[in-house]
Amino acid sequence: MSIAKPLPHDAAALHVNGSARYVDDIPTPNGTLHLTFGTSPIAAGTLNSMDLDAVRASEGVITVLTANDLEFDADVSPSAHDEPLLAEQTVSYVGQPTFLVVAESHTAARKAARLAQYDITEGKPIFTIEEALAANSRFEAGPRIYAKGDAKAYLVSAAHSITGSISMGGQEHFYLEGQAALALPGEQGDVLVHSSTQHPSEIQHKVAHAIGKPMHAVRVETRRMGGGFGGKESQGNALAVACAIAALKTGKPCKMRYDRDDDMIITGKRHDFRIDYTCGFDSDGLIQAIDVKHYTRCGWAQDLSLPVADRAMLHADNAYNLPNIRIESHRLKTNIQSATAYRGFGGPQGMLGMERIVDHIAQTLGVDPAIVRQKNYYASGGSLTSKMKPQTTPYGQEVTDSIVTELTDTLMSSSDYSTRRATVDEWNSTNQIIKRGIAMTPVKFGISFTLTHLNQAGALVHVYQDGSIHLNHGGTEMGQGLFQKVAQVAASRFGVPMENIKISATDTAKVPNTSATAASSGTDLNGMAVKIACDKIRDRIAAHFAKLHDCNAADVSFSDGHVRVATKSYRFSEAAQIAYQARISLSATGFYKTPDIQWDRIKGQGRPFFYFAYGAAVTEVAIDTLTGENRILRTDILHDAGASLNPALDIGQIEGGYVQGAGWLTTEELVWDQKGRLHTHAPSTYKIPACSDRPDIFNVDLWDGDNPADTIFKSKAVGEPPFMLGVSAFFALSDAISACGPNFADLQAPATAEEVLAAIGRTQDV
Repeated sequence: MSIAKPLPHDAAALHVNGSARYVDDIPTPNGTLHLTFGTSPIAAGTLNSMDLDAVRASEGVITVLTANDLEFDADVSPSAHDEPLLAEQTVSYVGQPTFLVVAESHTAARKAARLAQYDITEGKPIFTIEEALAANSRFEAGPRIYAKGDAKAYLVSAAHSITGSISMGGQEHFYLEGQAALALPGEQGDVLVHSSTQHPSEIQHKVAHAIGKPMHAVRVETRRMGGGFGGKESQGNALAVACAIAALKTGKPCKMRYDRDDDMIITGKRHDFRIDYTCGFDSDGLIQAIDVKHYTRCGWAQDLSLPVADRAMLHADNAYNLPNIRIESHRLKTNIQSATAYRGFGGPQGMLGMERIVDHIAQTLGVDPAIVRQKNYYASGGSLTSKMKPQTTPYGQEVTDSIVTELTDTLMSSSDYSTRRATVDEWNSTNQIIKRGIAMTPVKFGISFTLTHLNQAGALVHVYQDGSIHLNHGGTEMGQGLFQKVAQVAASRFGVPMENIKISATDTAKVPNTSATAASSGTDLNGMAVKIACDKIRDRIAAHFAKLHDCNAADVSFSDGHVRVATKSYRFSEAAQIAYQARISLSATGFYKTPDIQWDRIKGQGRPFFYFAYGAAVTEVAIDTLTGENRILRTDILHDAGASLNPALDIGQIEGGYVQGAGWLTTEELVWDQKGRLHTHAPSTYKIPACSDRPDIFNVDLWDGDNPADTIFKSKAVGEPPFMLGVSAFFALSDAISACGPNFADLQAPATAEEVLAAIGRTQDV
């Protein structure tokens, strides 16, 4: 059976030898044209005019398009219809597309775009959270508030209280393959779009709208992406729409690929946050009440900011039972790139705020933060005894599947936390320059789209008469191994080797109305849809062979490449041939929708998640108190993937998620100047973690247990939850800094060398 086996990624060999084909690798017809955007040089103002004569006269330029040249409304927003493909009367951030160059080559297009002259009346831009609050610049009329219990009353009565604030920066996606699209014009105004996108159906919808055609006139295909991380959920819309418009105007194939600098300057990032908090607790560290305020910097357009900010609120509890809590969220409009989806989708920001509170409590009481964390966990299985009602989240969902206590206990033992805690303390007592720190942090992450209707998926499965199987579904492959996992599902249902399964590109002409591959839902949704499609075909074959052998269909089995019935065994290829000759349909669609979920985002009540995934990490670090330089020395992770479909892929996701999360909180710093220009727009100025930044000792294990929810073979999502394990690195740094002086470390994120030094200073301020 193919399930639960550590099989390699379906394209692993192709990745290594360089033959994996991405959008930019697709062979194109002679005469293919290349596109580049001209972009705004200022952050806010009225666009009076553009002098594009030099652009049009530049060598190799075929045509130049402005907003006035567009026949139909070309909006590329995923939500609020507030992102015109090309700026019209106003510009709202440095890097906003203002015109489109169509040229004979990529280089010619880029050179030409630089020749534009602008007449812009500059306005007063809004950059910071404080400026947005002062101007009341928002995407919702006022703050969104979720509440449970009576936080105000219990804050007054609590034995101890703390007040603080943590700021956390955004994060560049830095997918290895940049944004790219290719459009091929067809008959009667139809168009085929190849797009590096997590959301082919949205590309289809946006392109159709922009060319004034129904969706059936647009076909979108995505074989694979070289990384996405949420950055290709909505940010690829502009390239696909631009290519389609240009292809139909010129009658030529049109291709667009951002250079890295353009990509970072034009596209959205992770939302940066400031979280202010007040917390009341008792002398044992048991939390009694919390009041938190989330301030979210959303950028110039709404994009996906509302659901991102919502999810930050939904994860403001992390793994802790909080009897009294008030969460207030402000979604602020500013003149920078539109913040967008990023792995975790607001969850990491909400969790970081919660973990800072727990860390602050521990430092106030002078105890190990791990102890405070464990004291406040949700009870195992949702209740302390069988007579107690299940505990609920701040939004009213019962937590009935918690394993965080057992999982943490196992990790604390396997990582030898207690001994290492004592060793770190002893080291810090005798070493003045190099300080060490250690921290354990948990993860509880809800799985499902919070926009309920997105929790659906379709699939198309063909069994050919030779027994080979063609598989298609609405999910997209971005390196995470989704296609491999879903192919394993198909192979297991038919009882055939993996070699029988053909993994094909995501195609809107095969499976319509798909959701983005996001929210860690790819395998949950598409795996179930494929299983349903496979089972339809299997049941037809079984019924036919049961009839042939005068037995029940339940007596027909599929395993080891054979179909067995009565005393007879057929090779699967034989069975397929017999079924075909008997005129049995060997093609089927599958459809799945997540059950038992409902959510009212306005009231902040319901069950937005089908289940929770859990995990915990212990990280040990060292800091140089003279330079702020730091290193991750060791990390131990125990993560809950349910009954893993593919342990090798899941462990890879956990390792990568942790490193990316640690990068967000340590090395990755986005810097804009006072005019709104992004200065960290290349690998030379923006530091993602390198191989040398991974822990020297990196132990990753999977929790041994099935998902109690009815998911595909009882597995759990593993795309986003591990990202939050990187939070342990941040609090290990905070632990090391706390050894430098008597005051609260008050570390802010990202904890760059400069910030580590500043935090050390704050511990020593009199």
